[in-house]
Amino acid sequence: MVEILTAAEIARGREAGALVAEILRTLRDRTEVGTNLLDIDRWAREMITEAGAQSCYVDYAPSFGRGPFGHHICTGVNDAVLHGLPHDRTLADGDLLTLDLAVSLGGIAADSAISFIVGGSRPAESVAMIEATERALSAGIAAARPGNRVGDISHAIGSVLRAAGYPINTQFGGHGIGSTMHQDPHVSNNGRRGTGYKLRPGLLLALEPWVMADTAELVTDADGWTLRSATGCRTAHSEHTIAITEDGAEILTLPR
Repeated sequence: MVEILTAAEIARGREAGALVAEILRTLRDRTEVGTNLLDIDRWAREMITEAGAQSCYVDYAPSFGRGPFGHHICTGVNDAVLHGLPHDRTLADGDLLTLDLAVSLGGIAADSAISFIVGGSRPAESVAMIEATERALSAGIAAARPGNRVGDISHAIGSVLRAAGYPINTQFGGHGIGSTMHQDPHVSNNGRRGTGYKLRPGLLLALEPWVMADTAELVTDADGWTLRSATGCRTAHSEHTIAITEDGAEILTLPR
């Protein structure tokens, strides 16, 4: 289903997006060497509840996971890039952590992800990967204009990731979002210009470039959810929810 939102619904999407951004910023600020992933999940739950919002993850049970997910945020460490199930793990200096959060507020969902390095270490490979996903996300957002097509976004994202030297997996990517977290159209992280669904004002999309250092192959962890790089290499993931407007893309998941 492709959902086109009204102006009032987009306004509620702005509120949901601002909440997601604020929670992610707070979690990043609180995360340090010695933080446990289960603490991050607990902090997310507390902030979501306090805001009167609903988690999009707790009851989420798609065909590709061993559902329901049962937690409030995805936490991926180092080689875990998508759907990271929070568990009893203490973070170490230099760990590359991805936090992926989706909430619904006022009946509209917003979804965002950030990757950052824990502690004072700055491994060059990790920094480069994070920066590549952020540049790819910016390129995808710039291509998200009314009259363009989903393939234009995918091509823009893929061009940046390829130029940075990363293999691209197209099994999982961005997606439509609105009254539910995952909707059509699928937004691959690689594609051809001028193909796919035509963008129109009122469409909300979650764009999410993600990469693995030396492979495009994923493996599923024993928990049935966490997707890891097949080679054990490091990974990174960046995501924003945007609204297509008459003037281009409006990023909804920015802190106020």
